[in-house]
Amino acid sequence: MKLVVEVVEAHDLMPRDGEGSASAYVEVDFGNQLARTRTIRKDLHPVWNQKLSFHLADVDSLSTQSVDVSIYNERKSFPGRNFLGRVRIHGSNVVKQGEEIIQRLPLEKKWFFSPVKGEIALKLYISPELNSPPPPTAPTTENKLIVSASAETSAVETEQSVPEEEEAQIKEPIEVEVVETTTKCINKQQVSPQPAKPIQELSPVNVPVVPMMSYPQVHYGQAQPSKAEDYKLKDTKPHLGERWLGVSDKPTSTYDLVEEMYHLYVRVVKAKDLPPNAISGSCDPYVEVKLGNYKGTTRHFEKRTNPEWNQVFAFSKDRIQSTILEVFLKDKEMMMRDDYVGKVVFDLNEVPTRVPPDSPLAPQWYRLEDRRGEGKVRGELMLAVWVGTQADEAFPEAWHADAATVQGEGVYSVRSKVYVSPKLWYLRVNVIEAQDVQPNEKGRYPEVFVKAQVGNQVLKTKPCPTRTLNPAWNEDLVFVAAEPFDEQLVVTIEDRIQPTKDDLLGRTVLPLTLFEKRLDHRPVHSRWFNLERFGFGPLEGGNHRKELKFSTRVHLRVCLEGAYHVMDESTMYISDTRPTARQLWKQPIGVLEVGILSANGLMPMKTTKDGKGTTDSYCVAKYGQKWVRTRTIMDNFSPKWNEQYTWEVYDPCTVITLGVFDNCHLRSDGSNQPKDLRVGKVRIRLSTLEMDKVYTHSYPLVVLQPSGVKKMGELQLAVRLTCLSLANVVYVYGHPLLPKMHYIHPFTVTQVDHLRYQAMSIVAARLGRAEPPLRKEVVEYMLDVDSHMWSMRRSKANFFRIMSLLSGAVGMLRWFDEVSRWKNPVTTVLVHVLFLILLCYPELILPTVFLYMFMIGVWNYRFRPRHPVHMDVKLSWAEAIHPDELDEEFDSFPTSRSHDLVRLRYDRLRSVAGRIQTVVGDMATQGERLQSLLSWRDPRATCIFVLFCLVAAVVLYVTPFRVVALVVGIYVLRHPRFRSKLPSVPSNFFKRLPSKVDSML
Repeated sequence: MKLVVEVVEAHDLMPRDGEGSASAYVEVDFGNQLARTRTIRKDLHPVWNQKLSFHLADVDSLSTQSVDVSIYNERKSFPGRNFLGRVRIHGSNVVKQGEEIIQRLPLEKKWFFSPVKGEIALKLYISPELNSPPPPTAPTTENKLIVSASAETSAVETEQSVPEEEEAQIKEPIEVEVVETTTKCINKQQVSPQPAKPIQELSPVNVPVVPMMSYPQVHYGQAQPSKAEDYKLKDTKPHLGERWLGVSDKPTSTYDLVEEMYHLYVRVVKAKDLPPNAISGSCDPYVEVKLGNYKGTTRHFEKRTNPEWNQVFAFSKDRIQSTILEVFLKDKEMMMRDDYVGKVVFDLNEVPTRVPPDSPLAPQWYRLEDRRGEGKVRGELMLAVWVGTQADEAFPEAWHADAATVQGEGVYSVRSKVYVSPKLWYLRVNVIEAQDVQPNEKGRYPEVFVKAQVGNQVLKTKPCPTRTLNPAWNEDLVFVAAEPFDEQLVVTIEDRIQPTKDDLLGRTVLPLTLFEKRLDHRPVHSRWFNLERFGFGPLEGGNHRKELKFSTRVHLRVCLEGAYHVMDESTMYISDTRPTARQLWKQPIGVLEVGILSANGLMPMKTTKDGKGTTDSYCVAKYGQKWVRTRTIMDNFSPKWNEQYTWEVYDPCTVITLGVFDNCHLRSDGSNQPKDLRVGKVRIRLSTLEMDKVYTHSYPLVVLQPSGVKKMGELQLAVRLTCLSLANVVYVYGHPLLPKMHYIHPFTVTQVDHLRYQAMSIVAARLGRAEPPLRKEVVEYMLDVDSHMWSMRRSKANFFRIMSLLSGAVGMLRWFDEVSRWKNPVTTVLVHVLFLILLCYPELILPTVFLYMFMIGVWNYRFRPRHPVHMDVKLSWAEAIHPDELDEEFDSFPTSRSHDLVRLRYDRLRSVAGRIQTVVGDMATQGERLQSLLSWRDPRATCIFVLFCLVAAVVLYVTPFRVVALVVGIYVLRHPRFRSKLPSVPSNFFKRLPSKVDSML
């Protein structure tokens, strides 16, 4: 079946083109399907007589849907259209074909500031969908509307050539078929005419295609992309807020990287002098704020006549369905009777507008009115009602109409929040020695080791190599600790009785606040700590504990390292390089501002009870110690957040990470909660951004799934990096990336991986305890917790990255080989001339090299990247990956696959590792041959090389350098007639040198 909306005409529209008229067109939205009519130029009473058809999968579901019809005035300048009015028709009003009548509906306002007047005439009915193909799985074309017609085909094909004054005379109905999609987005930019390409695969008949010459671009919901262009970065031109520069009396806007979103705010403060009800003699009051079909309620208080709520309700301008705001004061016992104590009514046209930095609007006392609104009742309500933007301080904590369906504890999971990572320290425990270690078995010299534990982190020293009662180790054990220091350091000395059995000999518990905080590489003082003998306790029948006499003590040097940066993310994508101690921080060099605008074409992430796919999306951004989380937009594939955040930048060579997630924690029962689903991730390296430039792009959200690479949508951002001091930026480039302690006393690779894993676990645990919590799965995805796992795809990608790097050098060598072999005589002669010039004037060699590099840099400036980098599917080797390699990458650790499959993968890994082993071995062999020149491993070869060095020294001493260079250059560039196909003498000599491969088993 299909739903047909016949747009007949409109009457008495609002003139919006500045010349007393309007160029109107109608846009119809039904079930995430979007279609529009042609534009009638310069007419306030346009007549379209145009049919728009929509795919209707289930007729029974029509009663729960609605048809949105909007009229716009088309403009050539920015913005591309003006709003003229809209109507919303409930699906229950749609009849069958043959029963339709013309419905004349007055146009409604989109929000209370919209200048709207007039009416529109429509016909809506359900028609059988005959000879229509099934909806395609993915859009095969962009920026085209499929137009099907019978007798009217010629009129449609020639529509572009119809003059504007004759366009309004077209009275024949034109039927527009709209392909079903998952979402919609109107791009207001005009496009240049392109030749139409017929789409034969969509219909068995010839379907004419109208190029988008007079229509704005229409982008439908994204399916799985089939072209590489779908993975590219796209330029966007959002209508951002203005930044006031050079005007002394106006401050710089703090929300100039987002589109302004107006909200109606209602702050319910408190009530007083409430009357008791007639049933219980008390009052359990709560407040209900109603705007059209949206209702928000406060919490209720039991038996309180002067309650205080101090809650804020926010309604976006797109959600405003009425010009009247009603605030009801209700009693809990009146809930079943749908009654209320009193109400306060506001006319939205009289609501004041307030934009920060204006002070908050002062609340006022309002007398409650009765049901008829004719008189006052007992009781007063303190309220504040105003219109503001998302810059209002009440915005983050307000109840939003966008999440009106969320109840209970789920309300806290939809709000925007800012989180701060815990302050992390490295705890270094240097175990020096112990004294008087007494084994539990008399007469036995113990095999002693020390075990230290901080929270869930456990490290051990190696057993003392000598069996003695005074063992020594001098080993460092490094842990990760977070402020406030709730954990304690537990040190135990144990005896290795058997390989699987240890005997506890002593134990001590030390608070972390006991230790010194070190800010440099100077050693701290060591201390002796007494160990409690295992098994001692209170006296039997006594009130005092037995005095513990120590028999063992341990010598430790413990400190909290403040000069290191505790890494909780990969070094490749690091966002902060500052040391832990604030005393060592330098001044910031810039300010990073990010406007998280919206997302387009998100894929359905979960299914509701009625079988409908939905996505409740929010965005998380992480840079440095600051995490931000936008509010959750419910059931929307094109959410608009328009939230702006700011970070201080201390190093430009850092990366900000943004991820989009689907909120799966919106149920109020709190039982069997699933994990938040990953939609996609975006990384932006700040060093690739120009200073003080606003970047507005749409980033593809590309993820790798077990089924292959997939585009999950697009994330629209506005990014600006502001420079505070150019001298400090240049200064930073000459210094190490990490604090100097990482280079003076570096950690081993194993220690770095272990400490990073522990730091990520601590950060995830601490952020998970916030309200609302930032879930563990979100933190792990943002910090790339699984980046160290083996992947055949990554191995291939890294291999081809190396090949790409070596391709330039290889190409240069090939070019020089062609020059020396006279493949192109003209080029070879020119190289001879350049060589002779540099030989005659050797002082020009280095200046010529640097001048050549300067010219290359200046030439490449024209081809510099114009936008930040993004996820590259081709570079990641994600397009041509084998399904078994995908299954291996997403396999659990340890593996859960069958033995035969694991054996097959192991054999494949052996073959790949064998080739890597061969390449590494060849590189080692060449280096060992170079070392053997003077090592006398081959006495004859070393003797020949030593004598050659002596002769070469004498010849170079008595011969001018120019002569030597001339002879070498002429010999290298000699004509092929004087060349031999056999390898040269130096090559033969070098390949005969010995290496350590002879000693390999």
